[in-house]
Amino acid sequence: MATLEHEQPNPLVEGLERLPVHPTTLIIFGATGDLTSRKLLPAIYNLAHEGALPERFYVIGSSRSEMTHEEFRDRAREAITRYSRRKPDEKVLGALLEVMHYVPGSFDDASVYERIAELGAVFDEQAALPLNRCYYLSTAPAFFPVIVGMLGGAGLDWHEGAEVRIVIEKPFGTTLESARALNREVLCAFEESQVFRIDHYLGKETVQNVLAFRFANEMFEPVWNRNYIDYVQITAAEDIGVGTRAGYYDTSGALRDLVQNHMLQLLALLCMEPPVAFEADKIRNEKVKVVQSIRRPVPERVSDIAVRGQYGPGVVGGEQVKGYLDEDAVPEGSKTETYVALRLEVDNWRWADVPFYLRTGKRLARKVTEIAVTLKPVPHLAFQQTDGSVGVQQNQLILTVQPNEGVTLSIGAKIPGSRMRIRPVNMEFLYGTAFLSQSPEAYERLIMDAMRGDATLFTRDDEVDALWAIVDPILKGWQSSAEPVASYAAGSQGPAEADRLLADGHRWRAI
Repeated sequence: MATLEHEQPNPLVEGLERLPVHPTTLIIFGATGDLTSRKLLPAIYNLAHEGALPERFYVIGSSRSEMTHEEFRDRAREAITRYSRRKPDEKVLGALLEVMHYVPGSFDDASVYERIAELGAVFDEQAALPLNRCYYLSTAPAFFPVIVGMLGGAGLDWHEGAEVRIVIEKPFGTTLESARALNREVLCAFEESQVFRIDHYLGKETVQNVLAFRFANEMFEPVWNRNYIDYVQITAAEDIGVGTRAGYYDTSGALRDLVQNHMLQLLALLCMEPPVAFEADKIRNEKVKVVQSIRRPVPERVSDIAVRGQYGPGVVGGEQVKGYLDEDAVPEGSKTETYVALRLEVDNWRWADVPFYLRTGKRLARKVTEIAVTLKPVPHLAFQQTDGSVGVQQNQLILTVQPNEGVTLSIGAKIPGSRMRIRPVNMEFLYGTAFLSQSPEAYERLIMDAMRGDATLFTRDDEVDALWAIVDPILKGWQSSAEPVASYAAGSQGPAEADRLLADGHRWRAI
């Protein structure tokens, strides 16, 4: 097909590195699902708009719904028009829709995979070269082993003269045992180098900026250790409730939904040692070392390091909202946590004795995801607190992932006047203001990396194992505990019980 690049040059991509991508056929299982409509198809369109897709590029969608190629294209047009971060250009969109095809059928039906193989062969013939294959599993987790097994059985895990890769959405397992079982099934059909376990948080520009901030700025590295850092807080707060996701959420809970993947990934990026090169395995090696260094919880002592809560009725945004147990499709008497607070420690040379406080929850005061690094107090307080002054406060470095992406450094400064009065002031970097451009969606970066074969922002098998090894004992401890789930009002800071995790002199940042 002709290139999908827009006729006029796009100023937002001027000067950006344009790495080549081998001609590819992208196969999406679960092509009529919510994730595909809201994220994958709009991401593919925006890559096409920027001219980032390979010149020879095809999409095969597959799902149980019966529809023709044209009906699938109409559905894709509607999704892209509704959810794309930019208004679609009709010429670019039309060219993209032309390369979209659809194969209906059940995921355990061998004929589905035969038709996918036949379509792929047609595209190879049209391109006059073997195209890479990239299988994207945008389905319920129960179908992951089914699809992987069928692909392996049909011989679609290999293609002569080309690369074959498989992208697997989260959650990758629901316990340590199930994650290991799924991993065994995946690796029976594919090599580890072919497997891309996706966590969309790692595709966010500001999450990747943690690495740039740490390793591209000499001023921070000397203090990035236990000698200067007092404690760290990682917060992922939401002001919304479970909405229509209650069926899924009640079997998952906050610990599995956010802590096991997103929040522990942030911790790993924050704590990892500098890699010898910015290559996939070298970066992931350092992340795995961090996760494996986190002190493993003991199920019988979970209450010492973890608090779970559940939101009740309250007021959010000036409106009265109902509690979790009153939400549609939530089972009566459910003990599923909508809030989790943890205190973890990284037992290595750099971070020994530095507490890491993690918290996430729904129906909290506002939506915010941030990392707050609090430095130790100065050793001698020569400046005393006086009227109109809060005195010398500990320096804080705040890395905000959302909604206002950026970095804030809190430092002490003199208040103008004849007396020596000190109060904190902020030095800020805001992502949007500094770069004057809209951040790309996480899925745009991750889809492109998967097609390119760059696994830097994807999770390796040993990392998945190490992540579940931290979360699994907490789940087991809660299952055997008679301690009730703490309650908190919607729109609040979370349950008061979370304060018991804090060491003397530490406090939660206001959400």
